[in-house]
Amino acid sequence: MEGPRNLRAGTVPARAGIGLRFAHHRAVVESRPPVAWFEVHSENYMGGGPTPAILDQVRCHYPISLHGVGLSLGSADLLSPDHLARIRALIDRFEPGLVSEHLAWTSVDGVYLADLLPLPMTEEALDVVCRNVARAQDALKRPLVIENPSSYLRYRHSTIPEWEFLAALVRRTGCGLLCDVNNIHVSCCNHGWSASDYLASLPPQAIGEIHLAGHALRQLDGGRMVLIDDHGSRVAPLVWALFTEAVARFGCVPTLIEWDTHVPSLDVLMEEARSAQQMLDREQHGRCIAVAA
Repeated sequence: MEGPRNLRAGTVPARAGIGLRFAHHRAVVESRPPVAWFEVHSENYMGGGPTPAILDQVRCHYPISLHGVGLSLGSADLLSPDHLARIRALIDRFEPGLVSEHLAWTSVDGVYLADLLPLPMTEEALDVVCRNVARAQDALKRPLVIENPSSYLRYRHSTIPEWEFLAALVRRTGCGLLCDVNNIHVSCCNHGWSASDYLASLPPQAIGEIHLAGHALRQLDGGRMVLIDDHGSRVAPLVWALFTEAVARFGCVPTLIEWDTHVPSLDVLMEEARSAQQMLDREQHGRCIAVAA
């Protein structure tokens, strides 16, 4: 049996990994499956008890990334110093290769709302997010990778297209982007945007990670259909097609299969990761042929 390895930050490979969920802790620790890397939700490992100790065991054998949901980067409130300190403690302990957060707000007046709420895409909101990202990066002493949202409504007074908002955030803060391909598909279907144009507007050099997940179709009153980013099923064919476009534009970057509701067996997640890896391998092979020619 191979002994523990001290995997330093920056070592998440440009391969397909999966989100590590509580249901799979034992299987991962005991069987050590052939997974390239794991991503965990930061907030799930901030307490005491056995959970952080399990991640210590996983971290000995796999690269990991931290994916946060509670920083509230879009809130007009100042960032919570306590929350930042807890994230910094996780970074010091687990040495993740990537640290990501959402373009959303999750708290107001110190009250946590337990949801990723959308922002108005305005110059004022951009100033707030840039301020918060800069402060978070200073406190954590590393760049963040910011995930594009999935959305179901738009503010009437928004003045900046979402993709331009993200590009401006990169320019002003030096952060990276987590390109959630499923989120792009969901938002573009819900709002009538072009997913291909959205991808083409993101700065390729800023893409540090890609997410893939499933979504659900819901019918609203009046017959309108809406896509819901529920992370509760396999990646849809149209999302796989958009992922192919993303990899052609951005190259091979760390790619994650997310599954948070109706969590299946570990084998199902690994099967989805293998499908993503096959697409990454085809892109890498095509680029090698192009260089050789």
